[in-house]
Amino acid sequence: MAKAPVLTPRADDFPRWYQDLINKAELADNGPVRGTMVIRPYGYGLWERMQAEMDARIKETGTQNAYFPLLIPQSYFAKEADHVEGFAPELAVVTHGGGKELEEPAVVRPTSEMIVNDYFSKWVQSYRDLPLLINQWANVVRWELRPRLFLRTTEFLWQEGHTAHATYEEARDFAAHIQREVYGDFLRSVLAMDFVSGRKTVKERFAGAVNTLTLESMMGDGKALQMVTSHELGQNFARAFNTTYLSKEGRQELVWQTSWGSTTRMIGALVMTHGDDDGLRVPPRLAQIQVVVLAVKDDEAVLAKVHEIGDRLRAAGVRVKVDDRTDTPFGRRAVDWELKGVPVRIEIGPRDLENGTAMLARRIPGGKAPVAVDSLVALVPGMLEEDQALLLEQSRQRRESRTVEVSTPGEAVEAAAHGWARIPWSALGTEGEAKLAEHSVTVRCLLAEDGSVPADEDAPGNVAVVARAY
Repeated sequence: MAKAPVLTPRADDFPRWYQDLINKAELADNGPVRGTMVIRPYGYGLWERMQAEMDARIKETGTQNAYFPLLIPQSYFAKEADHVEGFAPELAVVTHGGGKELEEPAVVRPTSEMIVNDYFSKWVQSYRDLPLLINQWANVVRWELRPRLFLRTTEFLWQEGHTAHATYEEARDFAAHIQREVYGDFLRSVLAMDFVSGRKTVKERFAGAVNTLTLESMMGDGKALQMVTSHELGQNFARAFNTTYLSKEGRQELVWQTSWGSTTRMIGALVMTHGDDDGLRVPPRLAQIQVVVLAVKDDEAVLAKVHEIGDRLRAAGVRVKVDDRTDTPFGRRAVDWELKGVPVRIEIGPRDLENGTAMLARRIPGGKAPVAVDSLVALVPGMLEEDQALLLEQSRQRRESRTVEVSTPGEAVEAAAHGWARIPWSALGTEGEAKLAEHSVTVRCLLAEDGSVPADEDAPGNVAVVARAY
């Protein structure tokens, strides 16, 4: 008799499957205020691993962490017109505090370009103070009309980098370096997630930026998700806040700036990219638990052996959890770990002890087979690397197999019902982009003819990547 499915099958109802998985894998719950969320320990553990991996890469660029206030004077948002227009519908504003009406309302930060620039203008005096490279790990609030856990929530966690440079070229190159060496390397090396790297159109770029770079990934249902962005801000914010420096030549010059960010949206991307009908599949380099060792029965020798195996694997550098909760049925525990996507499950029972073996289940490729206990330490690290590579390859194959070449906006809309489309930007343009929007289809990014990031939106040979998106 076939077991009843724990999750709604993806093919039947992808959004319902997504919600089921987040709930049953104990990643998050809805918060008490519409659009907010409570991130549960297992979900937060994924975020902590993401933070650690990205923070190390960010610091390698010379960027330092700082913290800026959650509440920003509302008057700041009148200083950069494009920025305030872009964020106005999403702002949450505090008008009362301490039982009194505030003299000036305070905006709960939706992003920190405004307050960061206020302080950059104080900290930067001379060319010797540049480049100024700052990052913060924080929460932000953007009033979301159609919330969905991790993907679009009123409050979410993120990192936001802000930098000031002496020249346009330095700022441009730093934004590209962040996109390529921090975000790109993290997505491929840790999240095992394929992507395309391009530039946003004028319509889609960040409010107040002169250029936005993006990494876009295909989810399991063929839709796109903007994973991270890196913005060239030009001198727009520097002009608004008079962020200047004294050059070597003795002239007062405006700085050139960047900002860049990644969010807890990546947990949602992890679910939709690697999840299957049995639950999560967590890339081994990301997993806070790479191997779980389960005691099948309440047997003294079995319990001793699972802890011994756990210790040996831990000594070999593997992140291990020993599950000795024998008062909970073994089948339920096995299903729970499968739902949570732990890459390797090692099961030990009395019969296994007699045979000197353990039952080893691999979550990512699937399959289960007995393995000699004495060979586990030698075998497991290699298996984890194989599984990491397999997830990346599956992500790449999905994107390539579900991306088609088209030549008209109508064909692009039709293709976006099943995956992505690529269309010459010269055949689409801003008018075609507006037509796509009527069908809830967007230009995710522009690529150069050779697949690289184009230097200019209207460069000859540019290709638009078109899709429905989250």
